[in-house]
Amino acid sequence: MDSETHFTDTNPDACTPRTIAAVQRTLGLIQSDDLYSKVEAAKEIRWLTKTSQRCRRQFSAAVAPLVDMLSSGSAEANEAALLALLNLAVKDESNKVCIVNAGALVPIISFLRSESSNLQEHATASLLTLSASSVNKPIIGASGAIPLLFEILRYGSSEAKADAVLALYNLSTHTDNLSFILEAEPIPPLVDLLKTCKKSSKTAVKCAALVESLVGFEKGRTALTSEAGGVLAVVEILESGSLQSREHAVGTLLTMCQSDRCKYREPILKEGVIPGLLELTVQGTPKSQSKAQTLLRLLRDSPYPRSELQADTLENIVCNLISQIEGEDQSAKAKQMLAEMVQVSMEQSLRHLQQRALVCTPSDLPIASCASEVSSK
Repeated sequence: MDSETHFTDTNPDACTPRTIAAVQRTLGLIQSDDLYSKVEAAKEIRWLTKTSQRCRRQFSAAVAPLVDMLSSGSAEANEAALLALLNLAVKDESNKVCIVNAGALVPIISFLRSESSNLQEHATASLLTLSASSVNKPIIGASGAIPLLFEILRYGSSEAKADAVLALYNLSTHTDNLSFILEAEPIPPLVDLLKTCKKSSKTAVKCAALVESLVGFEKGRTALTSEAGGVLAVVEILESGSLQSREHAVGTLLTMCQSDRCKYREPILKEGVIPGLLELTVQGTPKSQSKAQTLLRLLRDSPYPRSELQADTLENIVCNLISQIEGEDQSAKAKQMLAEMVQVSMEQSLRHLQQRALVCTPSDLPIASCASEVSSK
């Protein structure tokens, strides 16, 4: 069968006689004993399922033989089968569950250790897609995949890293998986990714969301403050990330400060967080506005009587701003005071900001963003 000869229809989901014949012939080949025929059939399945939801369902019978191919020992067969399974799983909950139940996780996880970057990337993308299923989340979490996904996060290609962090985010939404994630010492690679990825990317959003989940645990909070540039990386997302990622960043800092204000107030303040928080109180989402206001209160409170503070201190400016924001007329005064606040803060923090610029990791090395479930390959 010539894998370059494909069947086309104006409507890819239409059950035309030609498409039905192609599906039946391909199903026959994928279940044959000839490896070459199986590889060609896998390539055809990959192509036919690239855009057609109907074809994904019609090829559900191909899942078991495709999973068997993953253990064939042939690199070509492994890649062809993996890509076909990936396309079968996209936006098809039934196929996702069927693929895991057929035993695909063991070979897919083994491919994460492959010396082939292509195979690593395909395996990571497959886990991203499979982890979108709520049924699969606990199974994948208990399979031993999580530590290997963090290895991909440390040493993989840019594409593999982007898919790995999204897969880890998917897995983190199942509460029982958080313990597996914490055991993998996740903070260092997540901080590295926050430093290097494009701040407005999907990667940054999911990475920031993961960090927010992890600081709900003392182990996560301690790791973030112990990691060089850890809190700073979160502050930079708060300052220049997308609305979603900024919401996760302020949530991270608020969780830390609420858990132990005395311990975390100073590490947060010293990274120059105030201007970004003030901007969020005016321009953030409703949730991030509320969190920013709460965090500002925690950061401004002093163990000393208010009378001991000079009238022009940064804390009093923050205090006055918040009192205005809490009033009915928020917009004009808050924006005017925000501009004044940023100017004063920058002047008072100039020395710190200059020192920070000397040691800050460049943030202009983008990592490709990706949807929470990969598209067809």
